[in-house]
Amino acid sequence: MRKILVIGARGMLGRDLIEALGSVFRPDEVFGWDIDEIDIREENQTAARIESLQPGVVVNLAAYTDVDGCELNEEKAFTINAEGMRHVALGAVRCGAKVVYLSTDYVFDGKKGVPYLEDDPPYPLNVYGRSKLKGEQYIQGLVKDALIIRTQWLYGEYGNNFVATILRLASEKEVLSVVHDQVGCPTYTVDLSKAISLLIQHDVRGIFHVANSDLCTWYDYAQTILKLAGIGGVKVVSISSKELNRPAPRPSYSVLDTEKFRRETGMTLRPWFEALKDYLSVCS
Repeated sequence: MRKILVIGARGMLGRDLIEALGSVFRPDEVFGWDIDEIDIREENQTAARIESLQPGVVVNLAAYTDVDGCELNEEKAFTINAEGMRHVALGAVRCGAKVVYLSTDYVFDGKKGVPYLEDDPPYPLNVYGRSKLKGEQYIQGLVKDALIIRTQWLYGEYGNNFVATILRLASEKEVLSVVHDQVGCPTYTVDLSKAISLLIQHDVRGIFHVANSDLCTWYDYAQTILKLAGIGGVKVVSISSKELNRPAPRPSYSVLDTEKFRRETGMTLRPWFEALKDYLSVCS
């Protein structure tokens, strides 16, 4: 196996992915770079740095993932999520490397009403989704061996996420307001990392949807977090997305169909409820 380079290695998913890859491939073949080692906003530097390592696989996790922040700063969103991916792809082309790009359910508008397939037409509602879709298009146009993994609602031990936010707010407030009209699937970075590693092992290309099983609303999710954490005395009130009034619109139903991933790998990620229990046991 040739070298595997993970860009964005110190992020929430990056740390878990480095561990997952190191347990399957030789640790001395897995390289993790972050902003101190590579700034994907810089085309020449990015391409040269990647070429100097000569990796066989480049996984790009570096992204601007603040959805509302992207809405307020479109230029920054596209510079990192789209142009940054193009710069990574150009470096990978110099090495003949496979490129793995982490994308999002937010490339869809949520109007389908049933889980999205990989070949469903994307139609993002917000700047974040549009910038990630442009990144997908760049990699598809530049790299022959491209793997795009769309996922959603990530949480993990090494970064800020919805679970950590709910637990923090529950220690500060007696009433929490959470939207009830957005449906998706919380996905644990430990499980996603194992799935990414498996897809790399299978040497597949194209688009794959990967998420934990089952679905819920953010309201259901918040209630479950508090219940599993054993936190009482906090009321969760359901509100609409319109009432929340965030800068970026979100899809109302962005559940991803993961059957293609199951067919290719033989693996199905466990239900989000079971993964959440594991996460809380680690972080408690």
